[in-house]
Amino acid sequence: MKIAVASLGPESNSTVDERFGRARYFVIRDTNSNEYSVLTNTDNAAAAHGAGTGTAQAVISEHVDVVVAGRFGPKAESALSAGGIRMVAWSKGSVAQAVEVAQKS
Repeated sequence: MKIAVASLGPESNSTVDERFGRARYFVIRDTNSNEYSVLTNTDNAAAAHGAGTGTAQAVISEHVDVVVAGRFGPKAESALSAGGIRMVAWSKGSVAQAVEVAQKS
């Protein structure tokens, strides 16, 4: 399973970002291979409009199964749902903790 976590930084010990569309990073954990990768979201985070939809498309292109963020806007939710991605609203700790939460939910 691939889990993308909206993050304030590019490491597994970074804090989960409350915002989905304007998150600067997505730390992606592949639970099958235990590998981490990072999706930098600078362009969408700085967009005047459409940050949630643009970010959703970027996350979908990474072929993730689950995404974790504090909250999701309605357009982002719609795009992620259409892409078959499960959403978990959680932002109480680190990326590594969010991965654990996503695996249990």
